[in-house]
Amino acid sequence: MPPKHFGPRQHGSSFGKRRRLRGALASPPPLSATPAPEVNVGCCLRVLRDERGWSIRELAEKSGLAMNTLSLIENARTSPSVSTLQQIARALEVPITAFFETGAPKTSVVHIKASCRTRAAFAHGALEDLGAGLTSRVVQPFVVTLEPNAGSGPTPIVHTGYEFVYCLQGRMTYTIQDRTYLLESGDSLLFESHLPHHWQNVEAAPSQALLVLCPSDARDRPTESHFVPKPVLA
Repeated sequence: MPPKHFGPRQHGSSFGKRRRLRGALASPPPLSATPAPEVNVGCCLRVLRDERGWSIRELAEKSGLAMNTLSLIENARTSPSVSTLQQIARALEVPITAFFETGAPKTSVVHIKASCRTRAAFAHGALEDLGAGLTSRVVQPFVVTLEPNAGSGPTPIVHTGYEFVYCLQGRMTYTIQDRTYLLESGDSLLFESHLPHHWQNVEAAPSQALLVLCPSDARDRPTESHFVPKPVLA
């Protein structure tokens, strides 16, 4: 008589478990399954402004933005577009990643648990900084969530170094010079980022990608120019 663990009932049960496991692995969780802690962009803005001793009026004059717009952002009553954050960052003379700062000390090793990584909302999605706190930002990794049909706009993006994109969920296109590449879940793209490029979420649902920016010039700030969404602020 064969051993009990080779019996048909036990074998069938194990086979069923393997099938369920394969099904679970093949079906990624929805984008909202594990909401990440939100970074308060308005609070970060207020801290940066106060550090310089500027009034909202002074920041408005330096950034070219309306005082009302800045007040709404600081009081978390609106989500700024990345192009708006770019204007503010330039006025403050800080990288756009400054709006992700959580006050943690700088370190040479960054280990972020999936449930603990922070995200900052912008007008057409959200950015999650996977390198927050790293002493040197030569490599800038992000998880980017794009709202349905969101795009970077008609103006091509150009910056130094290299750019790597790995599509996690949904479908998006990257147009580099005159050629368009379709990225679906599991597809990747690596290119020299001095080549003019722009992106588009081609789905009627959110899409998500891992974006790694590697500027070759320490003075370059690719995150400030990479996203140029349609303006949504009055």
